[in-house]
Amino acid sequence: MAQSILSVRVDSNIRKSFDRFCASAGLNPSVAINMFIRATLQEGRIPFEIRGSYDPFHSKANKERLLEAVKDVKAGRNIVKKTMKELEEMEND
Repeated sequence: MAQSILSVRVDSNIRKSFDRFCASAGLNPSVAINMFIRATLQEGRIPFEIRGSYDPFHSKANKERLLEAVKDVKAGRNIVKKTMKELEEMEND
């Protein structure tokens, strides 16, 4: 089977960490990258889930809850003054 070279630019610190990982797994980087490529082709997709950073604060349910809370505050409902200590205790419960 003919071989070709695939050149990839990687941050040097990430490369060092990857080299250490590969060594601990009994692989070298070339074998690990070949495994990734073969799995991608076999599965017809990236062989792991790729997600952006998810912040639940921005979820649809939380946005709706916040809008309702704003309506309540504007209507003068559910306004309770608490100290920071009381709020922290509520968070730990």
